[in-house]
Amino acid sequence: MVQPSYASAAANVHAALQRIGARDAQVRAWLHVDDAGALAAARGLDAAEPGPLHGICVGVKDVIAARGMPLTHNSPLFSGFVAGADAPCVATLRAAGAVILGKTDTTEFAAAGRNAASANPHDLSRTPGGSSAGSAAAVADGHVPLALATQTGGSTIRPASFCGIHGFKPSWGLVSREGVKTYANSLDTVGWYARDLDLIERVCAVYGLAEAPPRAAGRLRIGLFRTPWWNEMSAAGQAALEGVAARMRVAGIDLVEIPELPEFAHLNDDHRAILFREGAAAFLDLARTQPDLLHADFHLRVDALSQYSDARLREAHDRAAAARTGFERAVAGLDAVMAPSAPGIAPIGRTPGEPKFNQPWTLLHAPVVNLPLAQGEGGLPIGVSLVAPRYDDRRLIAAAREVEARLATGD
Repeated sequence: MVQPSYASAAANVHAALQRIGARDAQVRAWLHVDDAGALAAARGLDAAEPGPLHGICVGVKDVIAARGMPLTHNSPLFSGFVAGADAPCVATLRAAGAVILGKTDTTEFAAAGRNAASANPHDLSRTPGGSSAGSAAAVADGHVPLALATQTGGSTIRPASFCGIHGFKPSWGLVSREGVKTYANSLDTVGWYARDLDLIERVCAVYGLAEAPPRAAGRLRIGLFRTPWWNEMSAAGQAALEGVAARMRVAGIDLVEIPELPEFAHLNDDHRAILFREGAAAFLDLARTQPDLLHADFHLRVDALSQYSDARLREAHDRAAAARTGFERAVAGLDAVMAPSAPGIAPIGRTPGEPKFNQPWTLLHAPVVNLPLAQGEGGLPIGVSLVAPRYDDRRLIAAAREVEARLATGD
């Protein structure tokens, strides 16, 4: 990994605030910006020994606690609520020298209900994707180089595709979710957006994700998996994936066609069963104690207690467990698997977008990185996902770096 050079933290904060002041009235990435607190923290950092993320300004999705800052979940139920302590994922970044600049907009409870107000910086009429809308928009528009996101379905990877940035969802359970609103305990994962793969990997190191062993000599081998929903992609989305694949072949990367994966076609249905049943547990208290302020979408999740039986939930978990080991056997010997990140460009409006192409990987607990390698209609971004088996996170990032380096040389 390239060793970082350390700029003045205070200068970084001033630059971020200037960019936010110039752009955020249109982009609306932020729900709260802590100008004074960020500058004070930056001055303290500049007077101390630099850490691995010295002076990096960070946006935090507003379902994650950051001390002294609002924690609204974009819900009227938490209007005015202020977090008393950092979530561990935030505290760890602070300890590494990052500056927590503020809170970014999100779909309500990172789940459903109210959409984020954030716009896609590439076309303000379009969504940046959800639920991590503000975090993706803030990085894409150059407000901050790093922002925290979460993913329960596709809420980190899909916005990265729509906004044309790098997004990383680590293996489930490797980054602490304490201090983050629970939606579905078996699925919720803290992820992040960054300006490049170098910063993605620096954050991996800060969170203690194990370094990748050296790759065996030989050509990079990437599986090409179009998914069972290939025909539901837009023409531009299909062309984007095929175009990246063609460029990889020219660049000397071996592509291995993967026509199907074990149980994969069932995983969206299984994901929904788990999502709704665990979501029912997460929102039951609010449905019982403050039903009038809780959006109807969350009452539907509580109603799932009767919609999805215990037997159906057991089936979904058992099939997901089998699919995880089946996936890992199927891709043995590959450096990564490439698949669509989204069905096409960002849609008009503020909806989160279609999660079908992301949910199976989330249920498989696999690490996923979005690479901003393609464009669709009007030059708008379309990303591709690289996926690896559970806990091969740093190996995945290494493969992604090699892909980008080879494509850059080939171009």
